[in-house]
Amino acid sequence: MTEFISISEAKKMRSGINIKANVKSLGEKRTVNLKTGQKMDVCDHIIADGDGPDSEIKLTLWGEEIDKVKANDKIVITNGYTKEFRGEISISKGKFGDMQINPED
Repeated sequence: MTEFISISEAKKMRSGINIKANVKSLGEKRTVNLKTGQKMDVCDHIIADGDGPDSEIKLTLWGEEIDKVKANDKIVITNGYTKEFRGEISISKGKFGDMQINPED
């Protein structure tokens, strides 16, 4: 059985993160240049598992994943990781993680 942690706890970790959260708001899609020379769309949504700033985190989505997530969706991330960029911590499922949208409980 997967053990889930709060977003406030996840912010202190780097990998192996399992969380459940709700999508509070959708960010703007933007195109970035990758180190490989390719271009890819990326977007940061805000997710939360409670009230207050400690219960919120940016969820970074890439490519086709962006359009799969809608406002108020419930998401479950297993084996995700966090990253700090420009002073803000965000979470992503990464290459080895998994994200379910509106899973059956």
